[in-house]
Parts: sequence; C-alpha cells; structure tokens
Amino acid sequence: MENQKKIKRIRLFHYNFVLLIFGQLFSLLGNTILKFSLSMYVLEVTGSATIFSVLLAVAMIPTVLLSPVGGVFADRLHRKKMMVSLDALSGCFVMVVSIVFLWNVNLFLIGILLILMSILGAFETPTVQACIPQMQSTDENIARANAVVNQINSIAALAAPFLGNALYLTLGLVPVLFISVGTFFLAAIIECFIRLDYYPRKFTDKFFFVLKNDFKDSVRFIFRENKPIAKLLILSAVSAFFLIGIATVGLPYLVRTVLSMSSTHYAISESVIGFSAILGSIIGGVIATKLQSKHLYLFIFLVGLSLFPVGIAFVFLENTLTLYIILTVSLCIAQMVACIFSIHVLSAIQRQTPDDLIGKIMAYCISLSTFAQPLGQVVYGALFDAFSNEVYYVFIPSGICICIIGLLSIRTFRKLYNKEHQS
Repeated sequence: MENQKKIKRIRLFHYNFVLLIFGQLFSLLGNTILKFSLSMYVLEVTGSATIFSVLLAVAMIPTVLLSPVGGVFADRLHRKKMMVSLDALSGCFVMVVSIVFLWNVNLFLIGILLILMSILGAFETPTVQACIPQMQSTDENIARANAVVNQINSIAALAAPFLGNALYLTLGLVPVLFISVGTFFLAAIIECFIRLDYYPRKFTDKFFFVLKNDFKDSVRFIFRENKPIAKLLILSAVSAFFLIGIATVGLPYLVRTVLSMSSTHYAISESVIGFSAILGSIIGGVIATKLQSKHLYLFIFLVGLSLFPVGIAFVFLENTLTLYIILTVSLCIAQMVACIFSIHVLSAIQRQTPDDLIGKIMAYCISLSTFAQPLGQVVYGALFDAFSNEVYYVFIPSGICICIIGLLSIRTFRKLYNKEHQS
C-alpha cells in the first residue's frame, strides 16, 4: 500500500508539473505584488476609492472579452511556448513602464499597464488550466493538481499584502515594479524547461473564421453533447457572484464602517480567510478520490448555511467583538467550502472535456467568473449601503438563495456522476 501511495505522489509531482507550479508561483507573485503596489500608490495619491475601483473595473474588461480567444490559442498553439512568451511579455511591459516611471509616474500609464496585464492574463490562465489534464494521467491526480494550483493562487494572494506592503514602504513604487519584472522573467525561464507534447492545429483559414468555428464547436459541446458542463459553468459563476460580493464588499464594509473597527482587525480577517482558502485547497486534494460528484451540491448548501450565523448575530447581539468573530469565522467556513467545491467542479469539467477543447472551456469558466465578480461587488455594494443598519436583510436572504441553488443542483450533479461512471 505504501509503495502504491508513493507511486501516486511521484506521478502527481513529476518533472513537468513541478516546473509548472514554480513558474506559476513566481508569475502570480509578480502579478499580485505589482497590483498591490499600484493600488497603494493610486489610493495614496488620489485618496479616492472610486478612482481606483474604476481602474480595476476597466482592467477586468479585457479578461472577460478575450478569455474565449485565449482558449482558442491554448487549444491550437504550443502551450509551453505560450506560457513562456506571455510571462516574458509581462516582464517587458512592466520594465518599460518602470523605466518611464523613473521620470514621471502618472495614473493614465498605470491604467494602461493594468489593461495590458489583463489582456495577457486572458491568454495565460486558460493555457495553464489546459496544461493540468495534459500533464496528469488519472482523474485523481487531475483533482489533486487543481488543488495544488489553487493553493499556489491562495499563497500568492496571501503573501502579496504582507510582502507588497513591506517592499512598497521600504523601497517605493518603482523598485517594487523592477522586482516584479524579475519574477516574471524568472517564471518564463523556469517554464522554458517544461516538456509538453504538441499536436499542431494550425490556423488553416482566416483567423476570425477559425475563431467562429472553434466557438461553435465548443458551444455545441457544452450545450448539446455535454449539458452538465454548461450547468457547472453557470453554478460556478453564480457562486462567485454571491461569495465574492459578500467577501470583498461586505467584509471591509462591516468591519470598518458598521462595526467601526481598525484596519488591523480587517487585515487579521483577510489573513485568516486567506489561510482558510489554503486549508480548503489542501482538504480538496486529500479527499479527491473520496468525494463523488453527486455530493457536490452539499458544498453549495453549506456555503449558504454559513451566512445564517452572521445574519442572526446582527439581529440579537450588540457586542462588537463577538459580531466580528462570528463574521470572520462564518466567512472562513464559506471560503474553505467554496474552495473545495471549485476544485472538484473544475476537475469534473476537465475530465469531461477532450484535449482539443479544454482551453476554450476553461476560458469560458474564466469569463463567466470574471464577469460575475464585479457584478456581485456592484450589487452587494448597493445592498450594504441600503441596509447598513440592518445587514441581516442581506445575509439571511443571500443564505436562503444559495441553499435553494444547492438543492436545485442535486439533479445536475447526479447526472454528472452517472455520466462519469458510464464513461
């Protein structure tokens, strides 16, 4: 038994996958530190959260619109060369802007840089996700690999505020940008050593004609040949709408405005929730073989249930610290459960998708999720403003809605389970 387990581990953390992990780690660190430092600078100079939120919203548009195009490239071009080129381009763009910033730092150029990074991200993310099923030979390892990549994302997101803040306060904006240049180039160098099979699917016709045909093929696959995938994509987007809206808008608003607590309290909450995401990724990898698709609806239901304690607490309790603890713990549980759910949903989609379509299908995941996030932030921003003194009107109905969605998805996950066991 021990030998078998050892073999599985070797198969998971083989040469290519280890290089992919380290490449992604440095690429994501560069990205997150870059965005954090730019955020600090914009807020410091303008003092306006509105200006910053507009910059971020505009920067997200290319990701939403271009991810499907990125998926086409991920399915037709050499994935290793794409990752190397995209990280190298990221390093070049940031280096050029950093050199200009030595003489003049301006908000317009910051906006341009964020848009360029968003465009490159629209091509890189589906490429990386398409590499996972290509690198892993078993369903179990696909789920575990997704869990590991999710952990890398969580670690980068967790490290960015601490590392970015320390570097920004110590060195200033421009040196931090040059450090991120180094991380991007290091990621590109590491990815150069990845060995991936490549089966060329060239653009034999005009690009837009190929794009249209590939789009038709992927849509037909989702909505006709494998309908459960369409439902999984929608469920993932809906989950992102609720959870991202509540976590990114509700948490800082409740801690800083409603509870009138310090920025330190908010930082502690963010850190603890970040650790819960990592923990969720670890658990998701551990239970990869034990968790069956037909039980995934329970995780949606649990996310909904985790919001009820917050709503009930704000009805009956007045102690600020108690409310803060309940809020943080509830969102930690929601984040951890959501991570486990997303890992297994992503793995289920990858298992059901052929290699020549995987990039495009992953791109649709990204587009829907990216679109749902700012939509959730806008909606929940309005809700928390409208019910600032009665936040239970936000949490309890949201919890009920998510629970209903979970119950309605039972049939979808059962069909997915049956399809997996038939194939």
